[in-house]
Amino acid sequence: MKKTDTCTIKDAKIIINNEIIFETPTENFSDFAKEAYKSLELNYPKFHKMDNLSKLAFLASEMILKDEDHSATALVFANKSSSLDTDFKYQESINSQENYFPSPAVFVYTLPNICVGEISIKHKMQTENAFFVLDEFDEKFLNDYSEQIVQSGKAEKVLCGWVELYQESYKAFVYLLTL
Repeated sequence: MKKTDTCTIKDAKIIINNEIIFETPTENFSDFAKEAYKSLELNYPKFHKMDNLSKLAFLASEMILKDEDHSATALVFANKSSSLDTDFKYQESINSQENYFPSPAVFVYTLPNICVGEISIKHKMQTENAFFVLDEFDEKFLNDYSEQIVQSGKAEKVLCGWVELYQESYKAFVYLLTL
C-alpha cells in the first residue's frame, strides 16, 4: 500500500503534504480548533459539541477527505491517552465543591470511537473502523492492520493516523493509504 496524502496538526499549525495551510499564534487547543474550523470554512455543526480529541481527529481527517466519496474508505486511528483529557475534566467537576456539577453530558462526545464515528457519519463511510490505544505511534502496525482490511475486500482505502491529545499537548498525523 502507498501513502498518498498526509496531514499533521501540531504547534497551532495544519500541514498538508509538508505545506502549512493554516497557522495561528494561539497556544490553546480549543481556540486553535475554533479558528481553524472558521478559517477553513468547514460546515459540520456537530463539531462544536465534540470533545477536543474528536475535534483534532475531525480537523485532520477533513484536510484529507474533503468532499470526495469515501464510502469505501476505512479508518484506523491510535493514540496513547484514549479519552483521558475529557475524563480528567469530568473528574475536576466532581472534585470541585464550589462548582460541583458532574454531568453525563460531558461524555456525550468522548471516547476514541466517537472520533471515528463522526468522521464516518460525515463521509457516509460504510466500512471498518478501529481505534487503538498504544504506547507510541506504530506506523507499521497501523499499515499492516490497514492492509488486512483492504485485502479482505472490506475497503478500498484506509485513513490511518495518530491523534494524541492530553490537556494542551496535541499532535495529529493522519494519512491516506491506497493500493
